Amino acid sequence: MSRFLKSTLICASATFAALPVMAQTTGLGRAALPEEVAAWDIDIRPDGAGLPDGSGDVWTGEELYETQCAHCHGTFGEGMGSWPALAGGHGSLTHEHPEKTIGSYWPYLSTVWDYVNRAMPYGMAQSLTHDEVYAITAYLMYLNDLVDDDFELSRENFTEIRLPNEDGFYMDDRVTLEWPLFTQEPCMSDCKPDVQVTMRAAVLDVTPDDPIADARREQARAMAAASGGGDASVSTPDAEPAADPGEDARAAHSPELIAQGESLYRACRTCHQVGEGARNAVGPMLNGIIGRSAGTMDGFRYSPVLTEAGDTGLIWTEETVSEFIADPRGYLPRNRMSYAGMRDADDRRALVAYLSTYSE
Repeated sequence: MSRFLKSTLICASATFAALPVMAQTTGLGRAALPEEVAAWDIDIRPDGAGLPDGSGDVWTGEELYETQCAHCHGTFGEGMGSWPALAGGHGSLTHEHPEKTIGSYWPYLSTVWDYVNRAMPYGMAQSLTHDEVYAITAYLMYLNDLVDDDFELSRENFTEIRLPNEDGFYMDDRVTLEWPLFTQEPCMSDCKPDVQVTMRAAVLDVTPDDPIADARREQARAMAAASGGGDASVSTPDAEPAADPGEDARAAHSPELIAQGESLYRACRTCHQVGEGARNAVGPMLNGIIGRSAGTMDGFRYSPVLTEAGDTGLIWTEETVSEFIADPRGYLPRNRMSYAGMRDADDRRALVAYLSTYSE
């Protein structure tokens, strides 16, 4: 953990406990009245202490989330700008750049409920009813694959929920482990016979290179130039590309259409990955999507309606993918993808052409 979080909470508790004494010894202010203390006493503990009566289900939470939360935290909890992601990041804590979300990092569900109740929505803190906080918390659990879409959260079942990273947190032990190291007499000379640089800081906030995508763009531009549709000054990459499973798809679609689809795909990449090293994120990775049965990507937890559609024979063809992304909720009601849809048929055709070039 957050040793920092726990030590901060301990310090905050100690500060509030000391306020009446401070008032008496400094002659400033007065002791808080019982009703004033009660108004501030809204914290929720991991064991459920402090939870009010109430309940809320996933679908009510989705409606509230879209109106109260999505403009900062993204449609699927993927985060927007500097606002943090709330979903995804499963198994990423060991990566070089971990995604710290409710499902991957947070310790207790009470932390989620307490923070939403205390501080959200931004600029309108404590404007939500208790039932609304339960509903939004239930939906955030659903976005993180912790509950099914028919789940209802209440005070009665609250403590039954365990977040995946609960065991990754421990009590702040700096007083016994670190305090002695920093309170002894410091060494001021000849402290170490040899000093070496053993690690270097990582570069932050730099868009990572994607050589595969770059090679695809260069190849598409070169093919367009060769056919008279692009800049003839652009040439193919020096290195011969490896055997490409998407060659048949590129033969069926023009380079210009694929390049247009790649540009449109930028709206999808916050949730779906493609290409070498792609993995499941907020949504399933899309390598090999064309020709795959719906709801069958290994390691991803789908909405029940998507799994059922695959079981009853839905295959993702270029046509069915296009129909789905035109209106995801209309095509398969009650599926988790709350994307409003891509209405333009030409845009859908380009996006599907781009996706079809990626095979597993």
